[in-house]
Amino acid sequence: MSTHPTTPEVAGLVSALLSAPAPAGDGGPDAPQGQSAAPTPVAEAPAPRLPQGPTGIGTSAATALLPRPAEPEASEPAADPAGEPAAGPRAGEPVPGLHCPPAVPADPATVAEVDRRLEAWARELELFPPEWAGDFAGFQVGRAVVLQHPGAADLERLVVAGKLLVAENVVDDCYCEDYGGSPVGLGNRLVIAQSALDPLHTADGYQQQWCEGLTADAPLRAYADAVRAYRDIATPSQVTRFIHDMARLHMGYLAEGAWAQTRTTPPVWQYLVMRQFNNFRPCLSLVDAVDGYELPELLYSRPEVQRVTALACNATTLVNDLYSFTKEMAIDEQHLNLPVVLAAEDGLGLKEAYLKAVDIHNEIMHAFEDEASVLAAGNPVMARYTTGLAAWVSGNHEWHYTNTYRYSLPNYW
Repeated sequence: MSTHPTTPEVAGLVSALLSAPAPAGDGGPDAPQGQSAAPTPVAEAPAPRLPQGPTGIGTSAATALLPRPAEPEASEPAADPAGEPAAGPRAGEPVPGLHCPPAVPADPATVAEVDRRLEAWARELELFPPEWAGDFAGFQVGRAVVLQHPGAADLERLVVAGKLLVAENVVDDCYCEDYGGSPVGLGNRLVIAQSALDPLHTADGYQQQWCEGLTADAPLRAYADAVRAYRDIATPSQVTRFIHDMARLHMGYLAEGAWAQTRTTPPVWQYLVMRQFNNFRPCLSLVDAVDGYELPELLYSRPEVQRVTALACNATTLVNDLYSFTKEMAIDEQHLNLPVVLAAEDGLGLKEAYLKAVDIHNEIMHAFEDEASVLAAGNPVMARYTTGLAAWVSGNHEWHYTNTYRYSLPNYW
C-alpha cells in the first residue's frame, strides 16, 4: 500500500467525524434576500454546570439545555403513583412523543464484525491515525448500518453501506464544517468530491492528474473507494441513482452553507426544502441493493414512489435535527435546525419550537406510513422496498437515541 500524505484537514476531519461531529455545511453562495438575521436562542432555564462540555461561544445555551437535577415546583408534571415527580427522558431514551416504530434489534456479533472490517478499511486508506481508534468506536458505524439494514443479503453488503456512510461523513466534516474547510471555495471542493463518484472523462494527460488528485486527499480517497465497493454489489442503475442522490446532497450542503455564511435564518418552508436535499437520502438509496434485489428504474421513477421515498428521507432527517439540537446549540447558538427556524418565524421559545418540530416530524412520518401502505398493497416488490425504507428510518432513529456518545436531549420534559 502506498503512503498517502497526512494533512491538517484530515486531522481536523477525524476529530469532527469520530469524536464530536458538528452539523452540516458552513459555506457556500450568498443567502437569499429577504431573510432575517438569526436570533440568538435564549435558554429557558440555566443549569448549575456543564459537565465535560465545550467552552466559548454557545456554552451558555448548552448549559441551559442539558438536563438539570429534579426540583419539583408547582408547574412540574403530576407525581407518579409512587409519589415521585414525573421525570424527563434519560440518556439513551427517545424523544417523548416522537412517532417511530421500533427497529429490528442489531446482532452484536454482526455489529462487531462490520466495525472490525470498517476500521481496517479506514486504516488502509489512512483516514485517521491509530490513536483515534477509540473515537471511531464511539461513532458506532457498524451498529448504525446493522440497525438500518435488517434485511441485508450478506455481511459484505453491510460493510459497503458502512463505507459509504463513513465516506459521506468524512467529506461533510472536512469540506463543509469548521474542521479543515471554510465557506470560501465550498462549491469547488464539492464538485471535485462529486467527481470521485462520477468520474472525469477527458484528455489523457489531465485524466492522469485527476486520478492523482483523488489519492492526495483523505475525503476523496474515501469517496472513490467506497463507491468502487458499491459498484461491486449494485446494478449500474442503482449506482447511477446513488450518484444522483449524492449530487442532491452536495446541493443541499451549498444551500445551508449560504445561510451559514451570512448568518441568516430562512423561512421554515425554505429550510425544509434545503433539508430535503441535505438529507439522508443517499443512505436510503441503498436499501434494495443492500437487501440483494433491485427496485426497477421504471417503478422507482414513478412520482408516487418518489414522494414516499422523499417522505421517509425527510422524516428521518428531522430526527437528526431533534437529536443533534443540544449539541448544535453548544457549538453555535445561531446554528440552523428546525427548532431554531420555527422559533424565529413563529416567535416561539426554543422549547415550544422544539415540541412543534416533533409534531412536524410526526405528520411527515404518518404520511409516509399511510402512502407506503397503499403502494405496497398488491405489489410484492414495492412492499419489499417500502419495508426497507421503514426499517432504515426505524434503525436510524434507534441509533440516534441510543448513541449517548454523540447525542443528548434538552431539558424540555
